Amino acid sequence: MTQSAVLLNPGRVRSPDGVRSLLRSELRSHGWPDPIWIETDPDGGESEPIQAARDRGAEVLFACGGDGTVMAAAQALSGTEMALAVVPLGTGNLLARSLGLPRDTRGAILVGVEGRCRRIDLGEVDGRQFAVAAGIGLDAQMLADAPRLAKRLLGWLAYVPAGLRHLGEAGFDVKLRVDQGELIQRRVRSILVANVGTLPGGISLLPSSAADDGFLDVVLIAPTTLLEWLRVAARLRVRHPEGSGLETFRGETVEVTTDLPQPREADGEQLSDGVSLLVRIRPGALLVCVPVE
Repeated sequence: MTQSAVLLNPGRVRSPDGVRSLLRSELRSHGWPDPIWIETDPDGGESEPIQAARDRGAEVLFACGGDGTVMAAAQALSGTEMALAVVPLGTGNLLARSLGLPRDTRGAILVGVEGRCRRIDLGEVDGRQFAVAAGIGLDAQMLADAPRLAKRLLGWLAYVPAGLRHLGEAGFDVKLRVDQGELIQRRVRSILVANVGTLPGGISLLPSSAADDGFLDVVLIAPTTLLEWLRVAARLRVRHPEGSGLETFRGETVEVTTDLPQPREADGEQLSDGVSLLVRIRPGALLVCVPVE
């Protein structure tokens, strides 16, 4: 029998009792005991109960919620042999999309029970680890402006009005250094430092990016007019992001400095506004349950 734990975000799950019931049923049908139940903590206090579950013999942690829940789980499991099983119930579910995980709850649970384990990288910013991406500028502004209720009802479409409100705003000056390379100066609208390359809506921003390649992919987003934004959208749809307002780099450490404080985020969770973003890769830090090929 395999002991498991469940990290559940009841505020992001439409039917927490239904999820609990389905988990119990599927685990019992496979001969697993009832899991150890853990709820997300608004103050980020999940690590201690997850560690306690590991001490009690839990080998798999089911993370039931959105990208923020997954990030909290990844932070607690980094560098351990306890596997993460993602049950995507949030707005973006970007790690689940990038790893090809089932979107339905039962299918995602079965991957945790019947799937195989794969090691993936994590990024680290401000001492916090993330699975998908960290960003500064427009992307963080969109996340901050999208109402929680709209995200719950509309999914990724909730970000569209927030994005449209800010499209015409001026950019900001940045200095960028990747690894020990030359200092690059640009004027941008947003910078993303990504571990995987999938955006909400199924858009592949970085089709060559992989969660276990040992690198971070950096995207400078710099369009200022509606025509330039339309060109960016067209290039993303044909999976050819370079050019027309987009510039990409790749490395293991990324240093960004801005002229003025900007909104910042990691895996959809707001960080404090700031004038810098220092990100590094942690290769193979997380064990994840994925479908058997």
